[in-house]
Order: sequence, then C-alpha cells, then structure tokens
Amino acid sequence: MTDQQHPITPPPELVQQWAQLPDDWNTVAFHIALWGADQELEACRHWLEVNGAPRKFIDGLLDARRPEPPISKEQALDYLVAAYEKGYLSTAHYKNIRRALEQLDD
Repeated sequence: MTDQQHPITPPPELVQQWAQLPDDWNTVAFHIALWGADQELEACRHWLEVNGAPRKFIDGLLDARRPEPPISKEQALDYLVAAYEKGYLSTAHYKNIRRALEQLDD
C-alpha cells in the first residue's frame, strides 16, 4: 500500500530507515508491525479523548495494550531494599520477601 493519504501509512523516511536495518526480515517486520500498532493505539486514545472518555480509561487503554515488561529479580531486590530503607516494611517482612526473591530463577 503506497497511499500516503491513509493515516497508518508510515512516512517514506521511516520506510527508508527500516530498509537500512542490518537485521533479518523478521526484525524488520516486527518494527513495521509495532509502528502500525502504535499508530492505531494512539488513534484509539485520541478518539476516546475527543469523545469525552474519563482519563482513567484513556490511560488504562495504554496500560492494558502496552504493559511494562516484567521486572528482573535484581530490580525487585533493589525495590525491596528501597522500600525497607524508607520504613515501608518491617524487618521480618523484608527478610521473608528477600528470601523468596532470592529463590527465584534469574
């Protein structure tokens, strides 16, 4: 599809950039599909906003369709230490959670 009037058609500069990727076609296809999906998600969010949807629904759409990747064991341990140091956890809870996290595979 080369119809530049369609809102989901990538700009020529981006197509050129993808064509220069040194990766295989699976990686290029991934970038193209992700870009298209992001354009559609943004259009849906805009439509909700224009039509008066509550902010929690607009933000919730993004959270549901683009969730944060799971954190690593090391990140979880860092968060645990920070929570303990700020006084959010008792020593017993800190030790129990730390022991459980350390038993997880990386």
